[in-house]
Amino acid sequence: MSDTGLSIGSRRFLRTLAVGAAVTVALVVATGAARGLSPAAVLGQFTHMTGHLHAPRLGLLAAAPVQIQIHVAAVSLALAIGIALMLGLKGNTLHRALGWTWVVAMATAAISSLFIHRANAGGFSFLHLFAGWTLIALPMGVFAARKHNVRLHGRTMTGLFVGGLLIAGAAAFLPGRLMWQIVFG
Repeated sequence: MSDTGLSIGSRRFLRTLAVGAAVTVALVVATGAARGLSPAAVLGQFTHMTGHLHAPRLGLLAAAPVQIQIHVAAVSLALAIGIALMLGLKGNTLHRALGWTWVVAMATAAISSLFIHRANAGGFSFLHLFAGWTLIALPMGVFAARKHNVRLHGRTMTGLFVGGLLIAGAAAFLPGRLMWQIVFG
């Protein structure tokens, strides 16, 4: 443990989360710019949101198409397991078992997202790039672990956790999206 009470892994995890948050803000601003909005106008939408935090309206999720329900379940499981894996001990039997469950949950989330087309009027959106990258990088991360390349495995899986899960997941909570309506709307 360091003097701050955080282990090297915990500090790295927090730094990774901070970078992920910065990238998320940059992507939101870039998306707004593509729609002709200034960065101030895009970020101003978040300060003038009419929503408020309340008990989740799970009826909206129950009424959603099955591919969205599967996607939300897989993402929720991957998020919970991912946090445990990022903060827990590495290389033991529990890590391997949870890791395989996380890989299946991430693959399920990525595949199910390919059948969700609400954000771009029936077509693919930039969020689908995360799904494509996840489906390419997951086997790479597993292969690295099988070859005992711990550094590559850790970087690949951390990148998937931040990019494929946290950043893409944050986009689901933008105003007007289903998850925003469930939690804030």
